[in-house]
Amino acid sequence: MNTLERLCVIDDDQVFTFLLKKMIEKAQVTQETLFFENGQDAIDYLVACNSQQEKLPQLILLDINMPILDGWQFIEEYAKLKPSLSKCISIFMVSSSTETEDYERAMSTGHITDYIQKPIYASELQDIVNKVLSCN
Repeated sequence: MNTLERLCVIDDDQVFTFLLKKMIEKAQVTQETLFFENGQDAIDYLVACNSQQEKLPQLILLDINMPILDGWQFIEEYAKLKPSLSKCISIFMVSSSTETEDYERAMSTGHITDYIQKPIYASELQDIVNKVLSCN
């Protein structure tokens, strides 16, 4: 089974992240999962670990609505940081929003690989991981 070295989840919903953690374990899609409750903590991590490529995630699952730095603001900061990153990172926006505008906005950034509606199931996680691994 194909697995990632590192997966990053940026979401403040404790119920969703608890369930997602179980789905990640069930799907066995990664060796390590990092969880951040807001975009700022995740950006800080990316900056701190940029010189250590092995610590950077291959995949980020990003929520839209969060405190401090939401998903949209995270993408703005990521866009500034991306040219200096030593590793290609795939970002999937994961949201409960069914608004067409959110999907279109996410896909128009040029930094979002795909937009997934919550909840996520183990089979979807494996599909996402396979997609990420086939691009690397």
